[in-house]
Amino acid sequence: MIQDTIAAIATAVGEGGIAIIRISGPDAIATTARIFRSRDDLREVDSHTVQYGHIVDPATDEKVEEVLVTVMRGPRSFTAEDVVEINAHGGVVAVKKVLDLVLLQEGLRLAEPGEFTKRAFLNGRIDLMQAEAVIDLIRSKSDRAFQVARKQAEGTLSKRIKALRQTVIELLAHIEVNIDYPEHDVEDLTSAYIREQSGKALEDIGKLLKTANEGKILREGIMTAIVGRPNVGKSSLLNALVQENKAIVTDIPGTTRDVIEEFVTINNIPLRLLDTAGIRETSDVVERIGVERSHTALEEADLILFVLNNNEPLHADDRLLLERLEGRQVIVIVNKTDLEGRLDRQELEGLFPADSIVNMSVLEEEGLDGLEKAISRLFFEGQLDSGDLTYVSNVRHISLLKRAQQSLVDAIDASNAGIPIDLIQIDVRSAWESLGEIIGDEVGDSLIDQIFSQFCLGK
Repeated sequence: MIQDTIAAIATAVGEGGIAIIRISGPDAIATTARIFRSRDDLREVDSHTVQYGHIVDPATDEKVEEVLVTVMRGPRSFTAEDVVEINAHGGVVAVKKVLDLVLLQEGLRLAEPGEFTKRAFLNGRIDLMQAEAVIDLIRSKSDRAFQVARKQAEGTLSKRIKALRQTVIELLAHIEVNIDYPEHDVEDLTSAYIREQSGKALEDIGKLLKTANEGKILREGIMTAIVGRPNVGKSSLLNALVQENKAIVTDIPGTTRDVIEEFVTINNIPLRLLDTAGIRETSDVVERIGVERSHTALEEADLILFVLNNNEPLHADDRLLLERLEGRQVIVIVNKTDLEGRLDRQELEGLFPADSIVNMSVLEEEGLDGLEKAISRLFFEGQLDSGDLTYVSNVRHISLLKRAQQSLVDAIDASNAGIPIDLIQIDVRSAWESLGEIIGDEVGDSLIDQIFSQFCLGK
């Protein structure tokens, strides 16, 4: 049972139309009533109603702020506890005065990051997977990522995990009955049941894991490095994609000295763009550091946009880069198509598939659609508008699904090899526990603390 009452600012700090101080816990309503003056006693009002009045300093009876107060009695609230939200004027001073009264004078505790959502989980209103989806909602960078997170927050993915656990627990119960009552066990029937139930669960896990790559991309974005020789148009491409002059563009080679990172969504595809320094041999100390960082970005990237100059033949530096791109996800951008073509296209098409080569003129703003289609085809097989938004996007969930998958494979292999059933039980139980960790049924306090520490204060 959670005994204390917590408070925090639930809106971004700074100037705004309104700011909200959220209070949750057994003393939320009584505490607010002591500092709130209105026509009605806050302790007597109906749940889910809004009251107009003033926050007053009880020590001096001085009005501190004109506010609206929303009362939500548990368990019909986000945390499943009594919750009060004080809507004050947006601004640092006004909010601080109200919060100081709540914390210093009334003695409530400042909430830890994510503690409101943590209480919703601990009080059983949501499971751990739904709680983690809340932070994905906040951080989503595209409409599609938001929709996926919303589905997870609603419990769509949790239902599939719970159904999986039910399949596995039925198998586990069957095995444990046969261990306790071996005289009733028919070995052939038990082995067939193990293969049937494990196979059914493995099929469902496989379907979920098929969505993992797309889900992870939607959640975190595609780490995309823009690479190439100096002055081929890398920084111009970055500026065109973010539709803002983020990178300095000049005719002088080596202008970009460091890696510039920007987040952009094109055609509902989130990209973490890294504009790198032009890769070449140089005696300039500062530029050399930039080139080294470009090499690091190149190694870490999920996608590489390799920019070439249509107006020049392949250079020795281009060929050196080509060697490093072998086996990587690469889209070749032939830039400056508004100029005379001096690049050997036949040689280029012998090195890369035709559908991974995009013709562009960043200066003329031509070819961006082709780049969007190439990225979509490469990472999503061109299907970005599927109605099913049940994606697995969290790395922790993916890892636990793979662990459960391996445990069930081991159980089938052990059954086929004639391993004693009490040893097979260990693998089946391991799969059940791994699935339980996803939704929070089998998880320790340290992991819970680690997950919720990633949240912002007041959520």
